[in-house]
Amino acid sequence: MKKRVTKIGVLTSGGDAPGMNACIRAVVRTGIYHGMDVFGIMRGYTGMVENDIFKMESRSVANIIQRGGTVLKTSRCKDFFTPEGRKKAYENLTGLGINGLVIIGGDGSFRGAQTFSNEYDIPCIGLPGTIDKDIAGTDFTIGFDTAVNTAVEAIDKIRDTADAHDRLFIIEVMGRDAGYIALHSGISTGAENILIPERKTDIEEIIKQLAEKERRHKLVNLIVVAEGDEFGGADYVAKIIKERLPMQEVRVCILGHIQRGGSPSCFDRLIASRMGYSAVECFMEGRYNVFVGMVNNRMHFTPLNEAVKKKQRISEEWMKIVKILAS
Repeated sequence: MKKRVTKIGVLTSGGDAPGMNACIRAVVRTGIYHGMDVFGIMRGYTGMVENDIFKMESRSVANIIQRGGTVLKTSRCKDFFTPEGRKKAYENLTGLGINGLVIIGGDGSFRGAQTFSNEYDIPCIGLPGTIDKDIAGTDFTIGFDTAVNTAVEAIDKIRDTADAHDRLFIIEVMGRDAGYIALHSGISTGAENILIPERKTDIEEIIKQLAEKERRHKLVNLIVVAEGDEFGGADYVAKIIKERLPMQEVRVCILGHIQRGGSPSCFDRLIASRMGYSAVECFMEGRYNVFVGMVNNRMHFTPLNEAVKKKQRISEEWMKIVKILAS
């Protein structure tokens, strides 16, 4: 029989994402509802190693559901990825009687959780907190909806000034390894081209299209580039276009970390609350070492060791949509 989890720790790890606070709130209040003790772990795995852990009450998470960022802070901890660091973290947790962990983060955070749960007898539940939407096993990740809406709002405003001046704007959005923000925001704003890490960029085809549009006096164009595109982002794409089409008025706008901040959308608050609730329910049901996602509006559970091996893939249909609608 699996031992009953009675005391859980919750942490946020990796990049922050809007909705993390809603998720923390759901974990804390669901845990307390079931009679568990819930502990907040500050600064991700760093807090586990340094014993920066405190008991949370229902009032600890009052008035945070609407806030961006994470009240538990976050960091990337090199010490945790050493056996000595994990041993120290385990000793700190067991010293407080913590026998279950909820990790809100991305792919790297889940790898750490998988390693830790394999080495020690503390079960882990992973929740997808990342704006990139790059984790297989869930249709959406906490923070993606807010981030992509932030990008859409910014790009809409850029189109206004592009139209006023007959300019080509190249807009860089976040996405080092995944192009979902670029894809969704680009389609939603009518971008003429969308460059993402998952697809090889045909720069010659882009130059050809722009030259043809220049000939037709269609001078207002938007190109949305994920930061991890093979050309190294918007600045390099702009450099090539300026060299090949010197008559084009080209401007670059890098949206940067604005996409991570801000009050989470209704959708992000809802899925974060559902996922946080489901994480605690997993402990109650004895469903350990899983990643909790949402597929077709239902909660979906993937073993952690499988979740870290898979990446969310962009379908060919999305790319076909881009090509047809931007023509």
